[in-house]
Amino acid sequence: MPYIGDELHHSGWNTCSSCFGDTTKKRNRLILPCLGSSRIYVLDTGTDQRAPRLYAVIEPREVFQKCDLALLHTSHCLGNGEIMISAIGDPRGNAKGGFVLLDGKTFEVKGNWERPSQAAPQGYDFWYQPRHNVMMSTEWGVPKFFVTGFNPADLRKGRYGRRLNVWDWTTHCLLQSIDLGEDSAPFKVRFLHNPDAAHGMVGCILQGSVFHFYKTQDGSWTADKVIEIPNKKVSGWLLPEMPAFNTDMVISLDDRFLYMSNFIHGDVRQYDITNPFSPRLVGQVFVGGSIPKSGVVTVLEDPELDGQLDPFMIQGRRVYGGPQMLQLSLDGKRLYVTNNLYTPWDEQFYPELVREGSVMLQIDVDTERGGLCVNEDFLIDFGKEPFGPARAHEMRYPGGDCTSDIWV
Repeated sequence: MPYIGDELHHSGWNTCSSCFGDTTKKRNRLILPCLGSSRIYVLDTGTDQRAPRLYAVIEPREVFQKCDLALLHTSHCLGNGEIMISAIGDPRGNAKGGFVLLDGKTFEVKGNWERPSQAAPQGYDFWYQPRHNVMMSTEWGVPKFFVTGFNPADLRKGRYGRRLNVWDWTTHCLLQSIDLGEDSAPFKVRFLHNPDAAHGMVGCILQGSVFHFYKTQDGSWTADKVIEIPNKKVSGWLLPEMPAFNTDMVISLDDRFLYMSNFIHGDVRQYDITNPFSPRLVGQVFVGGSIPKSGVVTVLEDPELDGQLDPFMIQGRRVYGGPQMLQLSLDGKRLYVTNNLYTPWDEQFYPELVREGSVMLQIDVDTERGGLCVNEDFLIDFGKEPFGPARAHEMRYPGGDCTSDIWV
């Protein structure tokens, strides 16, 4: 990229399964909104998949002037060919849960998706389900506070999100805000892939919880807590109780399994969600985190583990940081993991990760009975990049994947 400090975070395709049947559409551009600078890059991946090239750059001032939005996060293509990107705040560092629309051909900023004065109080991720005329969005927090790191003094002051916001997909109006609890910080939201399904999951990082949301008989939406990872009582950390920080989720294409990464506790989990009202933990593997032996954190009380684990090693390489972004192969048998979250928080929680660089791991999945196992033969080490250690975040498949494709 031509600039540094952009904080390349998430990415999305210019077209996906929502455009199925339109032969004029090709999945040949990767959209890269920047969390730090609010710049948007467009990469040409169609000319040569093995050598993507820069195709277009949308400068921050265009986003600021046309949308009054900043800190860009999730990118999804829409069935009409447009591209939609969620925002976390405004250019002044205040919270604002709005959405930027791009023209799918010219990549010009068209304006806001939401109706005037209809932005949610806070923003982060989103997912839509057209057959139910609904979109869900989540809330991280107030940017001016979290961009310098996680400060416990910001808790209980309304500076972290708490709502799952329900939108009318046709009118672009905010219909409901489901309260998931003070400082819950709802992060990733996922509908089931079945376009007829009126069910989904949302993870709350400061609660270590997952809520199942669904449509009720009267047409409104509600949410129930179905997974709760207990805090660990610790010393040597920011708080006396350490939450899991379940920062990412992915649902298998057959809607059978939910995979979740716990950035601070250090484990990746597999849940059977055949019954979304009662998920079952069927797989778990530790690949880092803040609680290994010989670290600065001492676990005083742990409802799940008998003791602290050895540091995670693979091919002789100590892996710092915790599991963060996830991507699942289309057959559901290979789960890929990276371990970078967000620069200010990486520097705070895992300074060794910043110094050594991140990795990409492969976890082999038992899709019959459930179960996870690290593939010891697979390692991509971003600490050995020619310009110095790098930290990898989101992963995408050229043909579409479990976290970008939405069926209409």
